[in-house]
Amino acid sequence: MKFATWNVNSLRVRLPQVLDWLSENPVDALCLQELKMDQDQFPLEAFTEVGYQACWAGQKTYNGVAIISRGEASDIQRNIPGYDDPQQRAIAASYSAPGGDIRVINLYCPNGEAPDSDKFVYKMEWFAALEKWLQEELAKYSRVVVLGDYNIAPADEDVHDPGAWEGKVHVTPTERAVYQDLLKLGLVDLFREFEQEEKSFTWWDYRRMAYRRNAGLRIDHILASTALAPHCSSCVIDKGPRGNTQPSDHTPVIASFNLS
Repeated sequence: MKFATWNVNSLRVRLPQVLDWLSENPVDALCLQELKMDQDQFPLEAFTEVGYQACWAGQKTYNGVAIISRGEASDIQRNIPGYDDPQQRAIAASYSAPGGDIRVINLYCPNGEAPDSDKFVYKMEWFAALEKWLQEELAKYSRVVVLGDYNIAPADEDVHDPGAWEGKVHVTPTERAVYQDLLKLGLVDLFREFEQEEKSFTWWDYRRMAYRRNAGLRIDHILASTALAPHCSSCVIDKGPRGNTQPSDHTPVIASFNLS
């Protein structure tokens, strides 16, 4: 089975790109972030026409997440339980798989703007609520995969120029500590389980020819529970879509699993 994550930075704009990508990469579940459309505007028919189902949490103009899947979703949860947040940033669902169900959790984590901003305070509060929820999910489900745009580059190797980014949002010690706290719950960063090319990134700014210069960050991640991670056979970044005409500033990450 294959699971992927992609911040599409407006599904309204990039629906054709997503459909083309699914045609070339028929994954079992694709987690999308930044739909930027209301709940009733989600293009479900476009996905069902190509053999996929979907569950989603939409929001006008900003945010929004969806899981596009071949199988039927069950036990759907929209947003973090017990955390009052009008922003649509999380959705979870369970899917049948060889050897037992897999819990898929899709996240669009807050950006944080700047370390001295109110948005950074919100980011830390949100991650605290996320950690509590993931702890509960891991107690309930043994096979869990947590995909999404985390808006955190976990280490200097995930940053094109660590010196230039020092002290800025995405790379602060506070954010990196929060990311490590998630791993300590019993999650594995699948990308780092395999040998990877140096300067492997998932996001490049639209400005200053960042993609052409490979001046990026690795902020989109796939984490798996310790029960599921040993079944992962690969985790790769697909840079191709970032070279599209009118691309998202993010590109997909794909994890493959051998399940039985």
